[in-house]
Amino acid sequence: MASAALELMGFFLGLLGMLGTMVATVLPYWQISAHIGSNIVTAVANMRGLWMECVYQSTGAFQCETYNSMLALPSDLQASRALMVISVVLSILAIAISVLGMQCTLCLEGTGTVKNRVAGTGGGLFLAAGFLALIPVAWTTHEVVQTFYRPNLPSSMKFELGECLYVGLASALITMLGGGMLCVSCCEEQGGGRARRQGGGYPYPVPGGVPGPGVRTTSQTYRNPTLQVGGVHTASRGQTLVRSNTGSSQSSAHAVQGAKKPTVAGYDITGYV
Repeated sequence: MASAALELMGFFLGLLGMLGTMVATVLPYWQISAHIGSNIVTAVANMRGLWMECVYQSTGAFQCETYNSMLALPSDLQASRALMVISVVLSILAIAISVLGMQCTLCLEGTGTVKNRVAGTGGGLFLAAGFLALIPVAWTTHEVVQTFYRPNLPSSMKFELGECLYVGLASALITMLGGGMLCVSCCEEQGGGRARRQGGGYPYPVPGGVPGPGVRTTSQTYRNPTLQVGGVHTASRGQTLVRSNTGSSQSSAHAVQGAKKPTVAGYDITGYV
């Protein structure tokens, strides 16, 4: 039950991280113009993203223009595009694979550990997707901070951290957390299955009549009071039970069975408990 809860939580965290990664990839709020120094005019705000550059005016007008040439873009921007797209694709694949391997679904029923391994594979894909999304977000954050503190750069060319960087960072961490939960739940299920297989069994007695180490033995001797007293009617007075118990608490059932045994002078029953 605990592993199923971990699977559900990891799956929903991975799904939430995938949605956040898509939002951070599409929106242009990666870099926002900084209003510092002589650049104190807040009527116009410039924003840059992976796919377009937008301008927002105080009158409410919002204009965006996509980049004309992909090959003319800086290499870091091209790499950021590729990594974010690959991260989204891996997240979608992880969601599809995790649905097949989760305990709450009917897919791959009766396949044993294959279902657990499929869920673990989905968790690994979530981890990879979160790591790939974290690289461009961290790299862009580093570039923005380094550019902002350059003293020889005009204030109009300086940018600040946009909202998409925060969303991308949070989404990457949430995706990795969800993938880790899926992997942990898969390991717990496999470990529990091995423990159940090794822990079962019945302590059968050791063949050959010699009890093995750790096996408790019970020796009970029953005597027929009819032959000892010599009268037939004396059997109604009760029967004497002499017990020698070395490690068990079974008494009443063996006494009744001993009373119904045939008229033999004495016999010894040794069993294993």
